[in-house]
Amino acid sequence: MTANAATPGLLRLLISCPDRPGIVAGVSRFLFESGANIVRSDQYSTDPEGGTFFLRMEFALDRTKRDGLAERFGLKVAEPLGMTWRLWDASRPKRISVMVSRYDHCLLDLLWRWRRGQLDAEIAMVISNHPDLRDDADLFDVPYHHVPVDKDRKEEAEARQLELLDGCCDLVVLARYMQVLSPEFLDRVGVPVINIHHSFLPAFAGANPYARAKERGVKLVGATAHYVTEELDAGPIIEQDVMRVSHRDGADALAQLGADVERLVLARAVQAHCEDRVLRHGNTTVVF
Repeated sequence: MTANAATPGLLRLLISCPDRPGIVAGVSRFLFESGANIVRSDQYSTDPEGGTFFLRMEFALDRTKRDGLAERFGLKVAEPLGMTWRLWDASRPKRISVMVSRYDHCLLDLLWRWRRGQLDAEIAMVISNHPDLRDDADLFDVPYHHVPVDKDRKEEAEARQLELLDGCCDLVVLARYMQVLSPEFLDRVGVPVINIHHSFLPAFAGANPYARAKERGVKLVGATAHYVTEELDAGPIIEQDVMRVSHRDGADALAQLGADVERLVLARAVQAHCEDRVLRHGNTTVVF
């Protein structure tokens, strides 16, 4: 159904800036004078004296009153207060491209949530370095692209992946994609990339974390969803969770138990990002 041009719709405004008095007042006054109705507001300061201030607002504004809103906000509010900010129309779901290898649990969970209307996003495509999960993607009518990654031709594979991703998505999700993305790929992809790591970072970064967890005799295993940076498994953390395990559990059992945590943690992180609840701050995040 097509929305009426005069029907109010929600917009999301995310802000980070040096903390100082008057930030909330300035933003609220601008929105009031623009005819907007604020329906939700969350804020956080790392330190009221010289810290960084974070703000997330949802507001309703008739579509007929939106022309020039971003430009006016930038000139009247954002520039004078030194803000980093972004504005998103909540009626437009973010488009996700999922990259995966052979493990299917995280991919299938995202596809299931999407089909059930529990994921505030559209899954545009699946890209894999193996053909194994094509039938699963076909069940959800999602395009599946097999791009083999040969060790000696990785640059060529990434170039093809970038061709597929160009202009088609707002987020890339690595749902157990077992390849390390090059710095060149991350520079050129142009959208955030979220990874699920099968460990409670910073413990057991890198490969085979369940085997190393078993060797260490851990009593908890976990999963971490984080933004991808050039440093392996060291990007800003969005979501984590753990579950208790026993000395009786071998590495395979730990992997099986951990898969449940991985699914949940990745889904939470993707949902938080798609609802514009995550603001990056250096190598950390603020999640409202």
